[in-house]
Amino acid sequence: MAKKKIIIIGSGFSSLSASCYLAQAGFDVSILEKNDTVGGRARQLKRDGFTFDIGPTFYWMPDVFERFFEDFNTHPSNFYNLKKLDPAYQIYFGPKDSVSISADFEGIKATFENIEPQSGNSLQKFIDKSEDNYNLAIKDLVYQPGESVAEIVTLKTVTKLNRFATSIKKDISHYVKDEKLQQILEFPVLFLGAKPSNTPSFYNFMNYADFKLGTWHPEGGMYMVVKAMKDLAESLGVNILTNSPVESINIEKNSVTSVKTNSKEYVCDILLSGADYHHTETLLPQQYRQYSEAYWNKKTFAPSALLFYVGFDKKLSNVSHHTLCFDSDFENHAKTIYNTKEWPDNPLFYASFPSITDATTAPEGKEAGIFLIPLAPDLEDNELIRNHYFKQIIERLEHLTDQPLFDHILFKESYCINNFKEDYNAYKGNAYGLANTLMQTHVLRPKLKSKKVNNLYFCGQLTVPGPGVPPSLISGKIVSELIQKHTKL
Repeated sequence: MAKKKIIIIGSGFSSLSASCYLAQAGFDVSILEKNDTVGGRARQLKRDGFTFDIGPTFYWMPDVFERFFEDFNTHPSNFYNLKKLDPAYQIYFGPKDSVSISADFEGIKATFENIEPQSGNSLQKFIDKSEDNYNLAIKDLVYQPGESVAEIVTLKTVTKLNRFATSIKKDISHYVKDEKLQQILEFPVLFLGAKPSNTPSFYNFMNYADFKLGTWHPEGGMYMVVKAMKDLAESLGVNILTNSPVESINIEKNSVTSVKTNSKEYVCDILLSGADYHHTETLLPQQYRQYSEAYWNKKTFAPSALLFYVGFDKKLSNVSHHTLCFDSDFENHAKTIYNTKEWPDNPLFYASFPSITDATTAPEGKEAGIFLIPLAPDLEDNELIRNHYFKQIIERLEHLTDQPLFDHILFKESYCINNFKEDYNAYKGNAYGLANTLMQTHVLRPKLKSKKVNNLYFCGQLTVPGPGVPPSLISGKIVSELIQKHTKL
């Protein structure tokens, strides 16, 4: 009997993950990727001997990656080399005023004690609770398909309902009073795409991931993870076709029969989209779309971003592999993202210098720099605006780290809202998907299985469990299990 054919749209982390599980389960799996390389947002930029990760640069929650590869009787170390970063990252609050987060939890506690006496004990209590939430979330909740609230209302979770009723910001204020320490503890929430004041305190499990599991770097960059997953998928028989943007989805009797790209039509028994959820539904006839434009427009999206990829002709000083610049008002910046939806006057920004750790990312004696400013989606985006912010953040970094930078720039390339729309069909040019607010958690997120088309499924950062690389790996697994549940081989 011929295998059932599954077409997957897009080749980001969730699609690659799903393709591996589905091929292992006995399906005939093909991936159609719009761009000329796989990886979705996690592509690479190479220029003049420099290598940049275009998308994600943080490798957190290594246990999730290990669990993925172990499902195929292998291990990340068979594909790429990991190095634990120490310091994990450095946060600047002003000129020559920074805090480095150690790779060792006892070192982090000592740092807290130096800033606020007795806060080490408070931090221990906070992280103990964070670990409890992590174990519950990662071992039970996030591997659920979001079909019913019964999946998350268990004897374990009922006792923790108060952790959904209060915000992370409020919770943190009970443990530490110093503003810098509060910002350090609020930082991981930014990976969830929402303000700490709007994120349930249950999500403090990200602090456990940060302080206890550590920050890692795959040699060669995050793209090595993409390459590993691609190699694994192909070894399982997955057929990956690049330069194949899907232009329409053909439906008969409430089921997908085929998809049409720019050059060919592909027949399928099941269609799974790891591409932008909103965009995928625009490829359907109107009557088969689940969510209206009004629905999407009301949703709280995680930020978009303005990114710069910069080659420096020298090694930089007073910076770490991951460097965060919190020398401006976080609340004011957050308001421009989630409330007023406008360009910020004085934004916080993040910088990554992978060549501090990884010699493969820059020529000898030179530095690769990646800069990111979080933004509201769908803002006006042009070269004039991009250059204005580039000048501002380089000037600020010069001031914060007491070193000249402008005269040492070999080149810069930028990436922003228009690029996210063009390259990924991202709704309003968002970079990270839907924010993990209380009203956008679990069953309140867009569904993995279409309610209107029998054999259409979705995965990725607009559905469960949410934004980020580890959640995307998980999304691929749970949608593959859902497909198997509803399909007879």
